Amino acid sequence: MQIHEPDLKDIIEGCKRKNFRSEELLYKTFYGYVSGVAFRYIKERNMMKELVNDSFLKIFRKMGSFSFSGPDEEFPRAFKGWVGRITANTAIDKIRLNRTMLYIDDMSSESQTEIAVEPENNLSFKDVMTLLDVLPRIQQLIFNMHVIEGFSHEEIAVKLSIPPNTSRVYLKRAKKKLVAFYQADLR
Repeated sequence: MQIHEPDLKDIIEGCKRKNFRSEELLYKTFYGYVSGVAFRYIKERNMMKELVNDSFLKIFRKMGSFSFSGPDEEFPRAFKGWVGRITANTAIDKIRLNRTMLYIDDMSSESQTEIAVEPENNLSFKDVMTLLDVLPRIQQLIFNMHVIEGFSHEEIAVKLSIPPNTSRVYLKRAKKKLVAFYQADLR
C-alpha cells in the first residue's frame, strides 16, 4: 500500500479550509525558509522565533488571498515568494515598533557613485551574512529590503516612514562599507 504525499496545492487548499494537518505540513515545509528570511532582519533568537510564529499566523490568515494563474511548474516558486514577502513585511513591522533600533539622520545630498564589486572568489551565504552583520542596523535593514527582498526605494520609504532618497543614501553607504570590509578581509 502506497501512502499519497499531498502536493503543495493540496496543502494550501487544506490551509484555506483551516485543516490542522495541512497547516502543520505547511509549517514544517516552510519553517526553514521563513526562519532564514526572519534571520536576515532580526538576529536575537527569541525575537526571531516570535517573528517566525507571527509570520505563520499571518500566512494562515491571508491564505485565502493567495492566487496564482501561471504555469504549474512556477507555482511553488510563486508561493515561496509570497511567504517570503509576508515574513519580510512582518519583520519590518516589528522593527518599526521598536523604533529605537532605527536612526535616521539628516541627510544632505551626497555624491552617489556606484561601487562595483567583482570578487575574485565566490562568497558563501555565511560569508555574506557575516559581512552584513558589521553594518549599522538601518543600513543592514535597507540592504536586506532592497537587495535581498526586492523592495523598491519607494516601498521602503513607505514601510519605514522615511523619504525614498534616505533609503537610497543608506543603501549606497551600506554598499560602500561592505566593499571596504570585504577588501579588508582579502588583505
